[in-house]
Amino acid sequence: MSATTKTLIRGARILGGEPQDVLIDGETIAEVGRDLTAPEGATVVEADGKILLPGLVDLHTHLREPGREDSETVLTGTRSAAAGGYTAVHAMANTFPVADTAGVVEQVWRLGREHGYCDVQPVGAVTVGLEGRKLAELGAMADSAAGVRVFSDDGKCVDDAVIMRRALEYVKAFDGVVAQHAQEPRLTEGAQMNEGVVSGELGLTGWPAVAEESIIARDVLLAAHVGSRVHICHLSTAGSVEIVRWAKSKGWDVTAEVTPHHLLLTDELVRTYNPVYKVNPPLRTEADVMALREALADGTIDCVATDHAPHPHEDKDCEWGAAAMGMIGLETALSVVQHAMVDTGLLDWAGVADRMSFRPAAIGRLSGHGRPVSAGEPANLTLVDPAYRGEVNPAGFASRSRNTPYEGLELPGQVFATFLRGKATVMDGKLS
Repeated sequence: MSATTKTLIRGARILGGEPQDVLIDGETIAEVGRDLTAPEGATVVEADGKILLPGLVDLHTHLREPGREDSETVLTGTRSAAAGGYTAVHAMANTFPVADTAGVVEQVWRLGREHGYCDVQPVGAVTVGLEGRKLAELGAMADSAAGVRVFSDDGKCVDDAVIMRRALEYVKAFDGVVAQHAQEPRLTEGAQMNEGVVSGELGLTGWPAVAEESIIARDVLLAAHVGSRVHICHLSTAGSVEIVRWAKSKGWDVTAEVTPHHLLLTDELVRTYNPVYKVNPPLRTEADVMALREALADGTIDCVATDHAPHPHEDKDCEWGAAAMGMIGLETALSVVQHAMVDTGLLDWAGVADRMSFRPAAIGRLSGHGRPVSAGEPANLTLVDPAYRGEVNPAGFASRSRNTPYEGLELPGQVFATFLRGKATVMDGKLS
């Protein structure tokens, strides 16, 4: 679309409210109201019964480029994101080479700009090479063209308390945030799944909840001590919820995310020995799932983040012990959230907009996204058909990888259209 293209979205329920029309003029929302007249030459999108949300924002995406283009590229990953209703994603740093310098984060940022399916905001590594021994070039990455504000060694925990403290102190200078992968490494050596009844019965090395909770407890205390921001990646246990709730009650600057798969799936699935269910942190118990849903509903958990982790076929189609950890999630995230949170009455669509757009954009300090659907705002929008029901078929995914845990599962909702600054990246459920 050119900058002068006009689009009229007719009869959409903005954040689940009463039907209204939305006129997009170029990159901006020009008007919101009832019975708007379509300008001459405008594209008209009939949105009867559909929900209009601000474009979704993911704080936790693995795009794998540079270095693992056999799993995903910035192009395929952003196409996958657009198909899932996302207009911006934060690309994690565990690439090859690691995104621990201004040069690498700028490379990823520029690739995102070139491909144009969604905005790509690189996440910088906290430590050089993700090795946990020396702080990376945090200031240089923040000052780069990519303007990095989120730093994480995701995939690895910053387990050294001194290094973590220094990182928290450093990012204060430019209003950054350290996003922690909470996993005490010595408590999880050789771990294959959640430690509990199922691991005992299967004879697989267990991954105790305390390995996550002990790091979170330490880091919220450190963040409070230095007066900095800390974000907890892929929180997965009921105990972690209680620690974050306590930290927030103190007024500390602590935020947290939960993945769609931790809102829906449990460790009982590991009984199949299907490596598609192998993930870090592991699938937990039904009690944990319920606690996570309640915490997302009451705002203790700030946002949903996919932890989209693509892997080539050979890394998943193998025995459990040898399989890579991770699941893809960009194209199914909104459907899982509708199933687990909206259809159960725990969240309304305004709550979905808050947890999947407004809050992640605010945490990542991402301007132009997570904005209200109102006149004068950037036209970053997602139009969803909540009445749709269909089986998940990874053969039709835009992602280069197919390691979804939802294959064959019937889920609600379909992204009908996605607009990035007024340009339709998805229309009629298909990539433009």
